[in-house]
Amino acid sequence: MENKNNIIIWSAIILAIVVGFIWISRRSSENQTPKASLTGSSALAAAESFFDFGKISMAKGNVSHDFSVKNTGSKPVNITKIYTSCMCTTAILQMSSGKELGPYGMPGHGGFAPAINQIVMPGEEITIKTIFDPAAHGPAGVGPIERAVYVENDSGKPFEIQFKAVVTP
Repeated sequence: MENKNNIIIWSAIILAIVVGFIWISRRSSENQTPKASLTGSSALAAAESFFDFGKISMAKGNVSHDFSVKNTGSKPVNITKIYTSCMCTTAILQMSSGKELGPYGMPGHGGFAPAINQIVMPGEEITIKTIFDPAAHGPAGVGPIERAVYVENDSGKPFEIQFKAVVTP
């Protein structure tokens, strides 16, 4: 009878721990999941918000693409944070003054994504340099990929830029 009670107690403890981990991981992912980009609602705009690398080789190393982003509004925009959709992707913010910040990555997976607080004045253009490591997922990472970079700003709606590629060995 005592063994049965011990099994019930330990089972309840293990169940409570598992439920606690699930609850914490869901809360954490809710806080880190990028919100949908609402194009046109922010003063930030890009002539090109999507880029296709085409076929790229794992063996040839990282590829990068620069996205030009402009404050098309009449008020300054505060960029508060930049983060990526996958740990294989990083982003660097290049201000028009020449100041460079980053690289920024995927939060919660070893990526660096602190508060930035950089002001983009009306009419000012900045550059978001995206860097993709095609070998990051190892040999199983071949085939089509799509990634995104999210630029949070004081409008409350992240500005999103995306790219895709077909990874070959």
